Amino acid sequence: MSAAVDPRVVAAVTELAERARVASRRLALLTRAEKDGALAGMADAVEAATPQVLAGNADDLERGRAAGMPEGLQDRLRLDEARVAAVAQALRDVAALPDPVGEVVRGGTLANGLQIRQVRVPMGVIGMIYEARPNVTVDAAGLCLKSGNAVLLRGGSAAASSNRALVTAMRDSLAGQGLPEDAITLVDEGGRDAARALMTARGHVDLVIPRGGADLISTVVRESTVPVIETGVGVCHVYVDRAADLDKAARIALNSKTHRPSVCNAAESLLVHRDVAADFLPKMLTDLAAAGVRLHVAPEVAGYAEAAGAAYDLAQDADFGTEWLALELSVAVVDSIDAAMDRIRRYGSGHTEAIVTEDRGAARRFTAEVDAAAVMVNASTRFTDGGEFGFGAEIGISTQKLHARGPMALPELTTTKWIVEGDGHVR
Repeated sequence: MSAAVDPRVVAAVTELAERARVASRRLALLTRAEKDGALAGMADAVEAATPQVLAGNADDLERGRAAGMPEGLQDRLRLDEARVAAVAQALRDVAALPDPVGEVVRGGTLANGLQIRQVRVPMGVIGMIYEARPNVTVDAAGLCLKSGNAVLLRGGSAAASSNRALVTAMRDSLAGQGLPEDAITLVDEGGRDAARALMTARGHVDLVIPRGGADLISTVVRESTVPVIETGVGVCHVYVDRAADLDKAARIALNSKTHRPSVCNAAESLLVHRDVAADFLPKMLTDLAAAGVRLHVAPEVAGYAEAAGAAYDLAQDADFGTEWLALELSVAVVDSIDAAMDRIRRYGSGHTEAIVTEDRGAARRFTAEVDAAAVMVNASTRFTDGGEFGFGAEIGISTQKLHARGPMALPELTTTKWIVEGDGHVR
């Protein structure tokens, strides 16, 4: 059972949520042109505030290093001019996307003449609880505004100064455009009690989305009384099948692990069919070693790792289910595609799984039988991303099966209502 929450913090978060509720009613009435104009203004404001954002980020990084923050987490936290420009551009990208609000999902005319239609409408007030990812602050604000929702942002303390500078810029932009600044609110006081108050603000907050490590997500899922969309951790596999093009497989595996190792769609485990292991592993492990990847290997892979000059250790069972978020990778040899899928079922997190094969039958089996939000065939796991899928910025990647699964963008931030029109109809 969780500890009691300071009632003063509960009252403060409830007040912020009610102000967000008032703002959400205004947002629900905005036209697409008004929302797109707001997003463009927010993007300009973020870029104009680059010096303040970078100063705040430098403060966060200094505190993180002093506290012994791992390099992988520092990479997630770190901003530079290019990254600030990218998060601003993400707002413009969202503005260019179709507005889901008002979209008719289905409908028609009943035999009695009643006209019914199911339309997309905003959720209302969304709470985001996340860790040291300042880009999430901007992505969540932009996606929520475009979908007509107000958002309460509870970022990790590690990114407090960065988030404060970003949210100040966006709120000032909204106010300057005559729009409610409470559409975007940073819940930056109250410590862990504030997060608990947010996730138990049932009746004030309509939806909570956690985004971060396994501990954060499990805590929110376990303790929240507000509905939750679970964005799971990414224990992603690349399986090299017996019918794989080995050059293609090497490129995919290397990219999946090293392109940006600190994110949830990076590969954390490499599985290689026994029939191609002797041909594939020597060069593959050499390439991984050259990229600075530390290997956690099954016993039969150790000789290949030794010959490749790789930094390695013999893997413990738990290593195969670990989300490293760093230049680390577990490696094992499997006897069949069935054995590969068994390992994925045992150790995977339901995020992204990849097969490299030229055998269409094997690809069909893998896509049909592997239970994950995204399944890749001859492509890097790094493509599981709202931007790469053409959705614009994403608010998270859902690994659950209700309401939303995979990269969540604008449609996933709406619900629906039924509109029924009659002409004096009675039952």
